[in-house]
Amino acid sequence: MKRVILHIDFDSYFASCEQQFDPTLRGKPIGVTATNGRTCIIAASREAKKLGIPSVSRVWEARKVCPQLITVGAHFEKYWEITKLFLNICKDYSPYVELFSLDEVFIDITGTENLFGGRYKIVGTIKSRVEKEIGEYITVSVGLSYNRLLAKLASGLNKPNGFVEIGPTDVEKVYSKIKLTDFCGIGARIERRLNKIGIYTPLQLRAASLEVLIAEFKDVEGHFLKKLGLAQDDSEVIPYYLGGETKSVGRSYCLPKNEYDQRVILQNIYELCEEIGIKLRRLNKKAKTIGLYLGGGQNHHGRKTVTDYIDWGSDIFGLCKALYNEWEFEKLSREEGMVRQISVWAGNLEDGSNLTLLLFDQPKSSKLQKAVDQINERFGDHTIRNGFVHNCPNLKTVPNGYMADKFERQKLAKEFRDYIQN
Repeated sequence: MKRVILHIDFDSYFASCEQQFDPTLRGKPIGVTATNGRTCIIAASREAKKLGIPSVSRVWEARKVCPQLITVGAHFEKYWEITKLFLNICKDYSPYVELFSLDEVFIDITGTENLFGGRYKIVGTIKSRVEKEIGEYITVSVGLSYNRLLAKLASGLNKPNGFVEIGPTDVEKVYSKIKLTDFCGIGARIERRLNKIGIYTPLQLRAASLEVLIAEFKDVEGHFLKKLGLAQDDSEVIPYYLGGETKSVGRSYCLPKNEYDQRVILQNIYELCEEIGIKLRRLNKKAKTIGLYLGGGQNHHGRKTVTDYIDWGSDIFGLCKALYNEWEFEKLSREEGMVRQISVWAGNLEDGSNLTLLLFDQPKSSKLQKAVDQINERFGDHTIRNGFVHNCPNLKTVPNGYMADKFERQKLAKEFRDYIQN
């Protein structure tokens, strides 16, 4: 029995939410910006996209395309409240609802579709309820297929407010019309490597031998890419209420201006490492693999894996600094060494309670870190900071509302609930 999987994706989510909250923004090209006032657009409205403005760009570049662009600061807590409303709608049709990101879910309706009039009836009803219960300016696109890979692919083929079904006999036709980067898991870097071995289209990936892919990408990634080509995916939809196992934590930051000063760049990397450490300790997790991405005059990305698990910002920064040194920024020209985007992530996680205490762990240091965490938890993150970043401004970008001031989060949530009730 083939499964029936839905992938439901909000259209221009952050921008549509802002237009739902403020009717004066409707029908106009808007860009949702990071909350630090930086000229980074993190989401564009449907109207802006039609004019050629991508969801991720810089305001000055977007205004070259559209001088009348309106910028609006992000309100992540309001978006999360909408996501929770949406989850409550979805769970009425199946217990298997997986929150894939803030603006998209998977639903397995294999065992429940006949209870609600069939798969197409469920899709239509969910779309109707989103309009009635969340807002008429917020729409979703739906993909339907027999596995998660194809359901997610389908949801992006007819946006906005669309619906596409991919059955077993449709795969060849769909693959002939899409790009490699339309797959979840293939970005520009992997696409370039595929091009290097003569693979430029999904159909060529489908025909490629596993041996060729493993030779270029090693075992795990080679098998993953071959499965993409064959449209194979046996992964299950994991209900969001089960929590799922956190596989990684990350933090990205768009600098307030293009930065050329290496010390300032490193200071911001350090701050992000501290926040990753805070996230890990709040989750009672430790990591073995740390990754760093720097975007600007040149793009640099890398990762390092260590023997022992870590959750301290200073240890995470040590690995990021080693990567930074390997990239030899001091040898780059001024423009090549410019940085405007920084991302740090930690992966290969393990629950702290499963790890044995290392022989040379320092109890005093652990107590100090715990005290610092308690102070920052009470008075706000970065209340106590390392001396290296003493003269560096606090990071202002709010990552999905997680680091926002508690009072501000509560205030935004109340504003949204009042809005929905009225």
